[in-house]
Amino acid sequence: MIPGQMSADWLSSPGDRPSRLVAVRVPGKRLWVGEPVDSGEMVREFLITDVFTDTPLEGNQLGVFLDGRGLSDEMMLKAAREMNFAETVFFLPPAEHEADAHVRIFTPGRELPFAGHPMLGSAWVLGTILGKQTVTLQTGMGLVRVELTRVEDTITFGWMSQPVPTWGPYDRTAELLEALGTSGKPGGLPVESYRNGPLTAYVELSTEEALNALDPDMRKLAGIPVNAACFTQTQNGCTVRMFAPALGVPEDPATGSAAGPLAVHLGRHGRIKFGEQVEIRQGACIRRPSVLYARVDGTQQAVEQVLVGGRAVIVARGEYRLR
Repeated sequence: MIPGQMSADWLSSPGDRPSRLVAVRVPGKRLWVGEPVDSGEMVREFLITDVFTDTPLEGNQLGVFLDGRGLSDEMMLKAAREMNFAETVFFLPPAEHEADAHVRIFTPGRELPFAGHPMLGSAWVLGTILGKQTVTLQTGMGLVRVELTRVEDTITFGWMSQPVPTWGPYDRTAELLEALGTSGKPGGLPVESYRNGPLTAYVELSTEEALNALDPDMRKLAGIPVNAACFTQTQNGCTVRMFAPALGVPEDPATGSAAGPLAVHLGRHGRIKFGEQVEIRQGACIRRPSVLYARVDGTQQAVEQVLVGGRAVIVARGEYRLR
C-alpha cells in the first residue's frame, strides 16, 4: 500500500457508525480570493473546531484562522496565545501544487512543523469549505493527506497519513519518571522516544487507576524538552494521558501526533499486530474526552505507513482584531 492510500476495509470501520455530528456554518467562499483588507485594523476570520470527538465542547480545541496572509510569525504566535488552545493553525496559499493549503501550526509557546489534531481539524474545515473528500495539507514535515468519509454532504470521519516516526531509547528516562512521579510499569515496555515532528517519550503504566492518579511536577517536566505520553493498555485499546508543559500545554486532551507512534511502539514490541487498529482514549481526566484510532502497516523491521483517524465538529466562528 502506498503512503496516503487507505484500504476499503480501513475506511469502513468506525467512520460508518451513526454519528451525532453537528456543525457551525462555515464561510461560503473560496479561499484567498483577493488580498486581505487591512485598513488600519488587521481583522481575520476564525473558526473553532473540537477534534477527535463528535460532541461539541469535548475533544481537543483547535483555532483555525482561514487567511494567514499578512501576519508575521510574531503575530501568529500572539494570536495563538490569545486563543490559548493546545494549537492554533493559519491557512496560507500552498507552495506545493498538490496541496490545498499551507498550514502553519502554533502552540502558545512556539511553532510546530507537524501535529496531529491540527491536521484532522484543518482537513475537516477545508473539506467542508471546498466540498472535497481528499484534502492534502502542506506542513513543515511535508505533505499530509487526509481522506474524509461523507454521509450525503456531511463529513463523518477522517483518516490522516502521518510521517513515519524515527525512534530510539530515551536518554533522560530517570529524570522524566521523577518529574511524572511514577516508576512506570514493572516489567513493562521500555521508555522510548519517537519523533514525527514533535518528540514524544512513551511511559507505560500498570492500570488505568495508576494512570489517572498521576500528578506530575509541571515545573520539573517543563524543563525536559519532550512530550510525555503515559499510557496503559485496556481490553478495548489504550488509555493515554499526554503532558507537554515545555510547549505551554500542561495536559493535552487528544494528541494525534502521538497516536501513530504509540501504535508503532506497541507493534514493535509485539503488543499488537501490524495492520491492527487500536482505539485510543484520552482527555477524560481534564473533562475533554477524546477518541482516536491508529493503525500501522508494515513489519518490525520496516514500518510502511502510519494512519490516525477520528471525528471533528466545528463549534464557533468569529473575527479577531489583531492590530
